[in-house]
Amino acid sequence: MKLFLRLLLFALPLATALPGSAADYDLVLRHGRIADGSGKPLFPGDVAVRAGRIVAVGEVTGSGATEVDARGQVIAPGFIDVHTHSENLAQLPHAENFLRMGVTTIVTGNCGGSRTDVAAFFAELERTNVTLNVATLIGHNTVRNQVMGGSFLRPPTDSELARMKALVEQAMNDGAVGLSTGLIYLPGTFAKTGEIIELARVASAHGGIYASHMRYETTKIFTALDELTRIAREAHIRAEVSHLKLSGPNAWGKAGEVVAYLDRARAGGLEITHDQYAYTASSTGLAQLIPDQAREGGSKKFLERLADPAQKSKLIADMKGTLKKSGHADYTYAVIAQYRPDKSLNGKTIPQAAKLKRGSDSLDDQIELILDLERHGGGSGIYHGMSEDDLRVFLRQPLTMIASDGGPRLLGDGVPHPRSYGNNARVLGRYVRELKLLTLEDAIRKMTALPAHTFRLGDRGEIKPGCVADLVVFDPGEVSDPAAFDDPHHYAVGFSEVFVNGVAVLRDGKLTQARPGKAVRLK
Repeated sequence: MKLFLRLLLFALPLATALPGSAADYDLVLRHGRIADGSGKPLFPGDVAVRAGRIVAVGEVTGSGATEVDARGQVIAPGFIDVHTHSENLAQLPHAENFLRMGVTTIVTGNCGGSRTDVAAFFAELERTNVTLNVATLIGHNTVRNQVMGGSFLRPPTDSELARMKALVEQAMNDGAVGLSTGLIYLPGTFAKTGEIIELARVASAHGGIYASHMRYETTKIFTALDELTRIAREAHIRAEVSHLKLSGPNAWGKAGEVVAYLDRARAGGLEITHDQYAYTASSTGLAQLIPDQAREGGSKKFLERLADPAQKSKLIADMKGTLKKSGHADYTYAVIAQYRPDKSLNGKTIPQAAKLKRGSDSLDDQIELILDLERHGGGSGIYHGMSEDDLRVFLRQPLTMIASDGGPRLLGDGVPHPRSYGNNARVLGRYVRELKLLTLEDAIRKMTALPAHTFRLGDRGEIKPGCVADLVVFDPGEVSDPAAFDDPHHYAVGFSEVFVNGVAVLRDGKLTQARPGKAVRLK
């Protein structure tokens, strides 16, 4: 009988625990090809998890309470998206669009817009229970607006600056990972460099980063880079260029010069990184088509300017001049993504919408439409203004991270940018598998270890003992992004398993309903 039992034990598969016996691990992923996040070549092996941490990598001989056969697939760290706009995550806590492209951790609070009270934001997420791990920056625009009370073209008083610094200090104490600016947005566009330096110094004292949607992404990008590097130098802070790009035909072809500028800055002792999404279109408010000065002081002042024929005439002339400088003949490059007062305009270019609403698609009617949209509350747009050649130059750079500039999405709502559904999958499918612009290992490094290190997110972004067990399993031959600009509401495909803090949120391609995400504070 004893011999029979020994033979039975020998015959049992390694991945099976005896009935009633305690498993050695909570989870074991077996027989996969491991991309550990470092960029080194894939290697075969298993990954074992206990109490939300990776405890063994390689040939795992013990059993797991849950076992996953990853044969023919890649096991990678969960992807970290360092540029999102997810302040509304508590309203869409599953954030399925992120999970299905392998994202397990996000950084929100970008482009100068954040929740001011970081402690309250984290508490809200913990009460709600969300699927993702969440870090946040403290937004300069949010802080400036709260202290100064509006979009004013003036510097803060000494008292106002002190209050702004106190808000940044409190946010950093509560766990923010740094300071963000959005210098094309109100009210940040009216801030002088010295004001930003003072606030960046506060973030720097806590080890935070300075992440900036720079003042210019056009032919004037080098002026914007001068400002970024000055802030980094004088505030003694690491700097991150948000969604690195060149906007407008007149700026195209300068990617090599931008890279050379950044390399010189790094050689001079500055720590500068950048993130990028894998599309040649951007997305932001339709208000960005209107000069900042026309919107200074808020909506009441804006309406007063439109009612004054002389001021309106100057505004229209300025809009035409901006178009000419960028290299666009009209607003064909701009698509309405979300306009809630009239959803029939969603998905239409500005000329198409002008034709529909005004009976003409002349440039003057396009401008009148834009002003009318803003008059009635505004909306969001998609702007096809970048070059594929420039995109590829930036994507190849070693210090470029992959980030969506997106947020949690509700299927079927509006015609948003597809990046919120497909960004990471697009990189793996198009730029790795099809174009071979990047190796799979390096693309994963740009999504995992590099962002974890850059934003100081602790033991994340790598597959090694001791790291948090944020893990994804995907088929590199199948991963793709079906979301398109004219039909964006499609989840990425190719990801079968996603684990957040060791808990399955996607199993065999199905959402589990578990919500194990946590607030991630600066470490």
